[in-house]
Amino acid sequence: MQVILLDDVEHLGETGEVHEVADGYGRNYLIPQGLARVATDGAIRQLRDEERQQARKQAAKKEEAEKVKKELEDMQVVFSAKVGEDNRIFGTVTTQQIAVELSNRGFNIDRRDIELDEDIRYVGAYTATISLRNDVTASLDIQVIPESG
Repeated sequence: MQVILLDDVEHLGETGEVHEVADGYGRNYLIPQGLARVATDGAIRQLRDEERQQARKQAAKKEEAEKVKKELEDMQVVFSAKVGEDNRIFGTVTTQQIAVELSNRGFNIDRRDIELDEDIRYVGAYTATISLRNDVTASLDIQVIPESG
């Protein structure tokens, strides 16, 4: 009996794969548990259509992430902070502050997706790495300047 897996099944395969299984295993376990369905010609065609649609959606999302990446890499975020001795700022510039500033500029980026190479404790230039997707990351230039006044 041929079945299409609806969920990952240990020692058998992953979601969306078509496998040949024993009739009893398919009818008595996989199908009743909702782990698989019978692989008819129509079901296989439907599966392939769904895979193509999913691939198109993923390509569109990646293209959008690449566009956002380019915009972020062309931008510089400037923070002004009170400065003490040796150009050390009071406090630090956090990923939350960076996320808020990006939000003010129209980018919806979670603070947990922003990674700093080092803590921002001094006046100067820094770089943050922003994870837009698993396969798309952007570098953001950050400038910290002394607060005037």
